Amino acid sequence: MLLLQRLGWAVVILFGVSALTFALSFLVPSDPARTVAGPKADRETLELIRHEMGLDAPVPVQFGRYLARLVRGDLGRSYVTRENVRDAIIERLPATLFLALSSLALAIVVGIASGTLTSLRVGSGVDIGVLVLSLVILSVPVFWLGILLLDVIGYRLRWLPLGGFGGLRFVLLPASALALRYAAYYGRIVHTNMRQVVNEDYVRSARAKGLGPVAVYGRHALRNALIPVTTLVGLDFAGLMGGVVLTETVFNWPGLGRLAVDAVFNLDIPMIMGTVQFSALLVVVANMLIDLLYLVIDPRIRLSS
Repeated sequence: MLLLQRLGWAVVILFGVSALTFALSFLVPSDPARTVAGPKADRETLELIRHEMGLDAPVPVQFGRYLARLVRGDLGRSYVTRENVRDAIIERLPATLFLALSSLALAIVVGIASGTLTSLRVGSGVDIGVLVLSLVILSVPVFWLGILLLDVIGYRLRWLPLGGFGGLRFVLLPASALALRYAAYYGRIVHTNMRQVVNEDYVRSARAKGLGPVAVYGRHALRNALIPVTTLVGLDFAGLMGGVVLTETVFNWPGLGRLAVDAVFNLDIPMIMGTVQFSALLVVVANMLIDLLYLVIDPRIRLSS
């Protein structure tokens, strides 16, 4: 029942994104026919191209045709390069997913480790130092973090490549720039939850049974402390995709973010609409997967649903 509700909301959200992107396309200060035909095209040619593109039809008819094409998976062609938008997105999707998932994994691992460590040493120098560092990281925009890492680690120390797409060495800098803010945030959440959970009766019972610290904190306390973090990961995925756009631009990463930025500068309406629509689909799918994971982690949700 819960998954059916989520599926229904996913359809509503995707429809809303489709309507919004379609409406905003009329605000772009560009004539699609002029972009396709070039600056020297005469009026008759422009009118013919508008008719072939369906731009002379009433707005509701245009929107209906747009939705019909979306259902078929047809995102149109770029006004600038004449490239198929869907093919362009699919070509760049692996690079974006590689960066996004690497960043998410790094944020979760670092956040859980720092939050657990500081919760076991409350008030110590490690706890205070991690807290101060987390506040500093949370106050710095992601693109400034990217530029800072690029300058210090890539340019001055030359430990990692300055940009481009390749193996693990190429993804470390952009993934770190994208992951640090989320790692700091998750670390504080895990820290707070662990301090609350360790005083629960089931944790005290585990201690009373003679279980070791690893079993008490790892199997009992940490698992329950991670439940809110699981929800936050799904909610933060949309913000993560927004950060990908800036990060890919800073590090010259050939993914959807760079594709979207280039489309905006070129006023390429189909490419802009396609990347926004596809990014919304990624966010919706990611949230549904997080809901499934939430059902696995917290049995109470399975029982209530």
